[in-house]
Amino acid sequence: MQAIVNVTPQWGIGSENRLLVRIREDMRRFRAFTEHNTIIIGRKTLLTFPNAAPLKNRENIILTRDPSFSVDGALICHDLHELKRLLSDRDPASVFVCGGEQVYRLLLPYCDTAHVTMTFTEAAADRFFPNLNLLPNWILTDVGERKTEGETDYRFLTYTNTDVQKPD
Repeated sequence: MQAIVNVTPQWGIGSENRLLVRIREDMRRFRAFTEHNTIIIGRKTLLTFPNAAPLKNRENIILTRDPSFSVDGALICHDLHELKRLLSDRDPASVFVCGGEQVYRLLLPYCDTAHVTMTFTEAAADRFFPNLNLLPNWILTDVGERKTEGETDYRFLTYTNTDVQKPD
């Protein structure tokens, strides 16, 4: 599995159920990575999508503890065990963890790669991605050039997990 995320220097990812910043090139990159693949998101993240609908051209898996939650066009999982069973026949390289905070924290140990867009902004966050620089098994393996869109500076980073947990 791979994680894909846009973070601030404090590793913030959102505030009040919204992204902190939207960068067109980052959105294109997200689409390029995830289209025709499987994405895993939480219910709250799904509700932030346009029309609260699953993303097109992807297999959408929604993690939720709500036993009554359903949505057309997505598979629903209620716990890690159920998710592992569902993913057992999929190529791990085609599975992308896309948020929110609880889903990232739950699944990051199973990810071998994290595609991070570091957005240099002071936006206040109430949701965070784990700081990979502080986790001993995550190594920064690629640093893209610093870019600017409007007044926002950003760069693409790639981290590799040297101790990926295997699904049971």
